[in-house]
Amino acid sequence: MEEKSTHHTPPYVKPVVAPDTKKVWAPVLAGPEEWPVVKLARDRKAFIDRVQQMSSSLIKDLTGDSDGLMDELELTMFKERLRIQQNPWLVDPDDEMPFWNGIRKELITISREKEGVQEAKLLQLLERITHRYTNEIAGNFKPSSFRFARAVANFGFSRLLNASRLGFTSIFKNELTLQDKIHIVGETEQLRELSKKGTIIMVPTHFSNLDSILIGWVINTLGLPPFIYGAGLNLFNISLFAYFMNSLGAYKVDRRKKNRIYIETLKTYSRMAIAEGCHSLFFPGGTRSRSGRIESNLKL
Repeated sequence: MEEKSTHHTPPYVKPVVAPDTKKVWAPVLAGPEEWPVVKLARDRKAFIDRVQQMSSSLIKDLTGDSDGLMDELELTMFKERLRIQQNPWLVDPDDEMPFWNGIRKELITISREKEGVQEAKLLQLLERITHRYTNEIAGNFKPSSFRFARAVANFGFSRLLNASRLGFTSIFKNELTLQDKIHIVGETEQLRELSKKGTIIMVPTHFSNLDSILIGWVINTLGLPPFIYGAGLNLFNISLFAYFMNSLGAYKVDRRKKNRIYIETLKTYSRMAIAEGCHSLFFPGGTRSRSGRIESNLKL
């Protein structure tokens, strides 16, 4: 009698399938003119105006009445002047202190006005501040810069992983074999289908300084349109980084600014960009995971 083997794969174990490293994914959208980030950049000024108006309206509702709005504006002005004095950056505009000194003088003048006049002038001040913040935050995607950055990323990763032939001309030829070294596995087709039906929010674990570039390469390789993402304003201190990140649609995040007006404006920008159909990337841990494990404490 033949004895049946008792060694078998449990039904809950999914068999591992070797990735097809040479697979080529067709673009989900026909061309750059169809990318949501390109449409947003084309409509940049009008979008900034909409974000500013929505931010001002939300902050007005949060503060309640004129007294609450006055308190919020005074606190913002105080924190901003303190930030400029104690923690200035090269990327800060030259008119930072004059702007906030002007806000301070206007608040003193407004405090002496009658209540009806006071509210109207406080709202005008709020709109000026949110407009300044929105202009600072907003990215400006350029397809030409994206193509150049993509070629540089391919070349850099290939050199890093010894995956291409010697010679700078490899950057312009189909000789790079990054997919031999970087294997894209998982529900790739489902992700592509989802991108046709709605807006994707990607929330990866942040492990390396190369994460943003690597994830951008994966997104492009899968044929997905570019994602928007938040980049620390401190990175814009370096002119070369500033040029690329501005052109690649990154919106700026200044972690020094702790006031409610800035935070609400930043949140409104992100929400409205997603509502416009821009796929978005966040590192929900807020910083790098030193162990590489999925974070349990996320920034909401």
